[in-house]
Amino acid sequence: MTDCPAADGSSPRQTSFDGEMPMCIDPEKSYTAEIVTNHGTMTAYLYPQRAPKTVNNFVSLARYHYYDGLIFHRIIREFMIQGGCPEGSGRGGPGYRFADELPEPGKYEIGSLAMANAGPNTNGSQFFIVSGAHGVTLPPNYSLFGKLIDGFDVLSTLEKVPTGPGDRPKDDVVIESVTITES
Repeated sequence: MTDCPAADGSSPRQTSFDGEMPMCIDPEKSYTAEIVTNHGTMTAYLYPQRAPKTVNNFVSLARYHYYDGLIFHRIIREFMIQGGCPEGSGRGGPGYRFADELPEPGKYEIGSLAMANAGPNTNGSQFFIVSGAHGVTLPPNYSLFGKLIDGFDVLSTLEKVPTGPGDRPKDDVVIESVTITES
């Protein structure tokens, strides 16, 4: 059974879990995520009332330092940047999957945070940030759980890094840390 991580971020790093996260957040509170990369910092406001399971999952993984040191393994200009795979391959996850919390059509914006998936109800740890017009037009098949409120310049820089086969950046774009603030 997976336990809730310490809200103050003091839990040791954990990258594999027995099952889905228990509900660790209070959907009535506000949550922001500071995503520090090797190219700068982005801050996102999360949507616990719209997507409580998804925000809970992201917050819990961040508080377990799951994302620390992982890369954005897939970047497509004018579309999105994707990260959160522990293998850096786009195939890895935390050891469990959880159900979708899908938005209404037309809700993705530049800066939206959504879960990457392999079909319905296959969310794990991988997420993407919409970086351009092609991402805005996505069908509502991805759990939308937040939006950038700061760091759009960093997002713009990241979506322009040179990529090779599989849309993989030629030089690693590292998620150094994700820090959650609850209020």
